[in-house]
Amino acid sequence: MQLGMIGLGRMGANMTRRLMRGGHAVTVFDLSAARVRELVAEGATGAGSLDDLVRALPPPRTVWLMVPAGEPTEQMVAELATRLQAGDTIIDGGNTHYKDDVRRARTLESRGIHYVDVGTSGGLWGLDRGYSLMIGGPRAPVEWLNPIFATLAPRDDGTSPTPGRERRGGTAARGYLYCGPAGAGHFVKMVHNGIEYGLMQAYAEGFDILRTAANGQRPDAERYRFDLADIAEVWRHGSVVGSWLLDLTAMALAEDPELAAFSGVVQDSGEGRWTIEAAIEQAVPVDVLAASLFARFRSRQDHTFGEQVLSAMRHKFGGHVERPAGG
Repeated sequence: MQLGMIGLGRMGANMTRRLMRGGHAVTVFDLSAARVRELVAEGATGAGSLDDLVRALPPPRTVWLMVPAGEPTEQMVAELATRLQAGDTIIDGGNTHYKDDVRRARTLESRGIHYVDVGTSGGLWGLDRGYSLMIGGPRAPVEWLNPIFATLAPRDDGTSPTPGRERRGGTAARGYLYCGPAGAGHFVKMVHNGIEYGLMQAYAEGFDILRTAANGQRPDAERYRFDLADIAEVWRHGSVVGSWLLDLTAMALAEDPELAAFSGVVQDSGEGRWTIEAAIEQAVPVDVLAASLFARFRSRQDHTFGEQVLSAMRHKFGGHVERPAGG
């Protein structure tokens, strides 16, 4: 298929590369001309403006946005709406709030333009591993776009089939899923990221306990100096707490057992807050998820080794570089 990609940051550039590897033709645009030139050198078609990008795509056009959530996405959707035609599709693959999706879809529907929201997980590793895609929007254009989603999703990630799923079929086992109407994809991704906060916090606190087991508050006979890199590694093999997040933690500890490059300041990208807001609206208790979000707030005032572990995980899976509070 042929599509446009707007936003060539960490995610957008690698998604473009994966799409081109899968045989799709991609026209790219970014505010950074250097990023456009880099992808053109790898086989993409470059566009110097939104008008150029739209002109380069045959109708019905598909334009995928990978720009920061909030005002940048809002402006880009508005700009595209004045250039696209009935039957064209805008895909928002960023971390947009699902309520914004519902509003945008309703506005674009009056113009005959389809709006598809795709929660995208995979971070820096998605180019080779593939991306987990959670999709919302009108079913017909989503089904038409299936070749794009199938290319971006993992093909064979080595995960064993879930017993009992033989008769269910569908695409979930291939790493992408139609979740429902406008906003459904980003709602599922929002909760995914809320859970991610909790998982990361559990690992961080556990490694903090292990690291402080040698301190003077414990009796001499009960002071233990653990090799955290080795512990992370042994847990990767056969343990019930094994996961990709643990893999990344083991990698970070192997590179630097003290995690000296990480201050312990941990940012939040919004989805954790939105998950808590949805829980409040639905009267669902989320003790762990709420605590993990508040721990990130506290990390900006006082830092622990556990927060250095959190920061290291964020850097490994998403390339996130933490900034000091107010920085």
